[in-house]
Amino acid sequence: MKKTIVMTLTAVALMGAAAYADDAKARAIMQKVDARDDGKTLAQDMQMILIDKHGNKRVRVLNSFSKDFGADEHRILFFKSPADVKNTAFLTYDYDDPNKDDDQWLYLPALKKVKRIPTADKSGSFMGSDFSYFDMTDRDLEDYDFKLLKEIKVRGKEAWVIEATPRNGKVIKESGYTKTIAIVRKDNYVTVRAINFMKNGKKKYLDIPKMHVQNGIWVPDVMTMTTKKGKQTLHKTILKFSHIKVNTPLSDDLFTTRRLEKGI
Repeated sequence: MKKTIVMTLTAVALMGAAAYADDAKARAIMQKVDARDDGKTLAQDMQMILIDKHGNKRVRVLNSFSKDFGADEHRILFFKSPADVKNTAFLTYDYDDPNKDDDQWLYLPALKKVKRIPTADKSGSFMGSDFSYFDMTDRDLEDYDFKLLKEIKVRGKEAWVIEATPRNGKVIKESGYTKTIAIVRKDNYVTVRAINFMKNGKKKYLDIPKMHVQNGIWVPDVMTMTTKKGKQTLHKTILKFSHIKVNTPLSDDLFTTRRLEKGI
């Protein structure tokens, strides 16, 4: 299964005279990140906790499913509660072909309508969270140059610090990011932290503080994305995963726009 933002997050950096040339060692590392086995299917329950700058919390409960369709991956989310988002659903077709834009749809029950997310809107917030629609898809490694900055330890584990720069301006425009620095653990090739530099001067910090191995596959238990301006935290999203099932049968019919409206 292709890696989502929660597992690869190799976004963008500014183009220009100061851009680095591609680093063969860094690219080889990212290719192993991309090739790492993360299962053919994944089903899990999610709790999305939204925290504003005053510490106020909103909690949302979701069901999440993903499945490989050849080299492509399809992913669907169903919001179960609270009432203001109940029955909202989100579907992504993440294509392996770098020349094909990923497809995304959002079902809004109040409108009883499936809305396709245009490419121009993918840098926008996903359902009020710190994750964007762009974050919900994989990255094509051929869109980036990589540079190995240094080696560090994260929670006692050896890791690489890698910077990614885009090879075209389309990625910057689509993502809203001007630079990303990713931290990849050496023992499992999982991106456990990342800093995303946004066009508006803010930064988004990804962290996976807890994960485990299930059926030989590394899966996160907790993930956070925090938006900051300088040292001030503006907003934070915490994702907690439970009832995780890897490589269990999932029907192809689950991953359709019709299912968005029908629910599970």
